[in-house]
Amino acid sequence: MFDVILALTISFTVAFLAIPVIIRVAALKKLYDIPDERKVHQAPIPALGGLGLFAGFAFATLLIANFQEGKELQYFLASAVVVFYLGLKDDIVVISPIMKFIGQVLAAFVVIYYGNLQISSMGGFLGITHLPETFSLLFTYLTVIVIINSFNLIDGVDGLAGSLGLLSTSVFGLYFISVGDTPDAVLAFSMSGAILAFLIFNFQPARIFMGDTGSLLIGLLNAILVIKFMNVAADPTTSFPISAAPAVGFSILMVPLFDTLRVFAIRMFQRRSPFSPDRNHIHHLLLDLGLSHRTIAISLLSLNAVAIAIAFMLNKAGCNWVIAALSALFFGIIGVLFYLRRQRPRLFVTPASQLKATDTHGKIVPLPGDAVLQQK
Repeated sequence: MFDVILALTISFTVAFLAIPVIIRVAALKKLYDIPDERKVHQAPIPALGGLGLFAGFAFATLLIANFQEGKELQYFLASAVVVFYLGLKDDIVVISPIMKFIGQVLAAFVVIYYGNLQISSMGGFLGITHLPETFSLLFTYLTVIVIINSFNLIDGVDGLAGSLGLLSTSVFGLYFISVGDTPDAVLAFSMSGAILAFLIFNFQPARIFMGDTGSLLIGLLNAILVIKFMNVAADPTTSFPISAAPAVGFSILMVPLFDTLRVFAIRMFQRRSPFSPDRNHIHHLLLDLGLSHRTIAISLLSLNAVAIAIAFMLNKAGCNWVIAALSALFFGIIGVLFYLRRQRPRLFVTPASQLKATDTHGKIVPLPGDAVLQQK
């Protein structure tokens, strides 16, 4: 337990001291995230917060973790280095989606092949228990890549990805403490401490963004932790067995995972690349309702916490019931948000060329079917 507290403290301290320096250097070198038509921020803001996250996480893990007890940790750190450089290059010079994907596959390969991390059972979900070896490997690769991208895609408003990452790594860390798995608990809380320090500078109004460097790193760590969690919790001989371990692990990552799978499905249904940009994410729906970044981050964090509580309460009912309850909760909320967004008046400004010569300002006109609201 002392090692875990020490890892949390060290990672927090290193990240907290590093991030102000990164902000100053980014200002001197003009390394900003420039607003465009898809960005929700209005001013140029540094997007290199992932440097501070990696510094705190890596230093605490290397210093505190027992690599004799947790031999696979060296490979987890090696994969973290891969996504760190991948994200850093994308934050500075921007790389193509295919190169980004290849880097993620390489990180997944290190974790799976060298770290011996693999999903071997679905815990009875849809009647599936043990997975054939080939399918197990493919499914593990898919899981790692989807989770990495889920945190990258949910990073759309101040404090959101960091808050969800802090919740998930903390829950995983607490579980590993409860079963006596100290190396994985140190790994989880090293990430938690760094995220906690980062959030001090990232909650609205944000002074720095985590960028792809940070979001890819958080996604990778959560992919590693959730697979470890599923394998450990499914073992009936462990001190805290969970019969619906895959579903409970899914609940810990519910908001980023469900939202990413939903948006990917919409894009593919529209015959677009699943990585093509749009404004269909859950935080975009909440932004369209006029909510602040802080309110959105706290609301979605609370939603994910409720999902975790539901999953643990329904654990003994089995994976199917847990997933069904989580799906009903999430998609019920999505349905309400879409309904509320349709009810809001949608206004546009009449082009000046279509106005009378006596008019000096554009006229606000409601679209057909919306509430009548005009300004003359």
